[in-house]
Amino acid sequence: MAADPLTPAVSDRICKHMNDDHASAVLAYARHYGGVAAPAMARMVAVGPEAMQLEVDGQRVDVAFDHTLSDSEDAHRTLVAMLRAMPQT
Repeated sequence: MAADPLTPAVSDRICKHMNDDHASAVLAYARHYGGVAAPAMARMVAVGPEAMQLEVDGQRVDVAFDHTLSDSEDAHRTLVAMLRAMPQT
């Protein structure tokens, strides 16, 4: 499958997938990378080349990537790598 550019539609698709299928990962991103000590609710609302935008307990939290994302496959690889880099509890 070819990678798609990070358009708003692709961002929406990524966010829907993460929120529907990986809600615990979104909470983990908020806690580990967003610095929210005990998030009760987190939703991924946008994925751009530089950062993901989360809504955590009603507040916007931006989580910067360690590089500029090139496309949807890079976004997938980066989100997975970020999750794997977190300490396992």
